[in-house]
Amino acid sequence: MTVPFPLVWPIGFPRAKSRRSSQFKTSLAGALKNVQGSLRLFGSDSGRAVTNVVISSNVSLGQQRPADPGVAVWFSWDGEQRCFAVDLYAKPEENLQAIHHVLEARRTEMRHAGVFMAKAAMEGFAAALPAPRAKTWCDVLKVNETDDLTTIETAYRRLAAERHPDRGGSDAMMAELNAARDQARKAKSS
Repeated sequence: MTVPFPLVWPIGFPRAKSRRSSQFKTSLAGALKNVQGSLRLFGSDSGRAVTNVVISSNVSLGQQRPADPGVAVWFSWDGEQRCFAVDLYAKPEENLQAIHHVLEARRTEMRHAGVFMAKAAMEGFAAALPAPRAKTWCDVLKVNETDDLTTIETAYRRLAAERHPDRGGSDAMMAELNAARDQARKAKSS
């Protein structure tokens, strides 16, 4: 398991507009231990290994209270990449503990309805997820973060002409491009 910095948020996952306090009574170390245990038990319960675990956040040495307290837990399960990402709470440990509870809910679902139900419920978590450390929207669109929206849209149209499936590209290339444009629009409207 690795803990990358800074936070890698999954493309297409909305960000919280405001954050609140939770009722969780745990430290960052405690929440981390809970998530690691839940992932291990999830794999054991399902009979399908949980591998390639990456816990991504903006917590770094010397900065326990980052401006963006979101946490994303990336992992492979049943041959597909998954990600649980939470930023509803004001502290990283609260968001990490929320992910622990989501994993426990999936385990409960599996016990009462079977692996198929848990897999079906998690399909949305597998759709179009980039690998951690994937290219940023700037990299995909070949623009600078400081470029204005007009420049970004022009770059998008130029690249779409090259990457569209009808012009020798692929659906995956267009999906990456569309997701990057959506992220850029969100970033520029903030």
